[in-house]
Amino acid sequence: MAGTVALRLTSGARQRATDAVTEPLWVRALLIGATLTFLGLFLFMPLVLVFSEALSAGWLAYLDALKDPDALSAIRMTLLAAAVAVPINTLFGILAAWAIAKFEFVGKSVLITLLDLPYSVSPVIAGMVFVLLFGRQGWFWPWLDRYDLHIVYAPCGIILATMFVTFPFVARELIPLMQAQGTEEEEAARVLGASGLQLFRRVTLPNIKWGLLYGVILCNARAMGEFGAVSVVVGNIASTNTMPLHVERLYKGMSSGDLAAAFAVASLLAMLALITLVLKSLLQWKTSEQLSAAELGYTGD
Repeated sequence: MAGTVALRLTSGARQRATDAVTEPLWVRALLIGATLTFLGLFLFMPLVLVFSEALSAGWLAYLDALKDPDALSAIRMTLLAAAVAVPINTLFGILAAWAIAKFEFVGKSVLITLLDLPYSVSPVIAGMVFVLLFGRQGWFWPWLDRYDLHIVYAPCGIILATMFVTFPFVARELIPLMQAQGTEEEEAARVLGASGLQLFRRVTLPNIKWGLLYGVILCNARAMGEFGAVSVVVGNIASTNTMPLHVERLYKGMSSGDLAAAFAVASLLAMLALITLVLKSLLQWKTSEQLSAAELGYTGD
């Protein structure tokens, strides 16, 4: 009898706790409806509009827009900037995260602050800084002119601007993961005689692989979609346009053919964004799972 009463009391307490954190049906329906409406208006409708406008003139016109020499040049320039910036920032991110998460040193807080610099500085301002440094009126122009080197209004400037706006992404994904994992495994491997390279390849890298891939995906997405810093560094030179700049140049054209071509190139960027979103979601799930396991292991010790 006493057990039955206790069970009823427990069930009642559980029900009251559930009711306390559960909103009424109409409130949940209102919130879900508002969320779906917002997503439909500001996410799905623009995507549908981009693809419908891109295909408005037919598949042949769509393919012709992508095969245009200026479009191919913009695609190649975008891929070149990403192909150079992403590996360099990946290496930098690994080294910075390893140093911040695993060691204590003078200037650590300064390094952490510098990692957040691209988040706080406008990309347009960053591009202007490169122009002031490497342009014809810049500090380094006499030396660059002496050796006939060109950075501003050249592919090198695009790569530098892309590297600046994307360098925090890998490091910022790896730092919390490495901090949660601690240093016990590395210390044990060091005691067993592992070298620095073996330590990284067999202990550190397997533990951060999902977070590393997640950071690389974000870095690559930003590199391909960057507009502000690159637009300042490139100017209005068609031969060094990236895909976002090419879309802007076509959109400003007066003919309907330019408008359709602009949406065609924009649809290519949209497809890259959707692929990135899918990969990001998968890797985010794996990274969260790995981070939770690391935190549980750390707490258990």
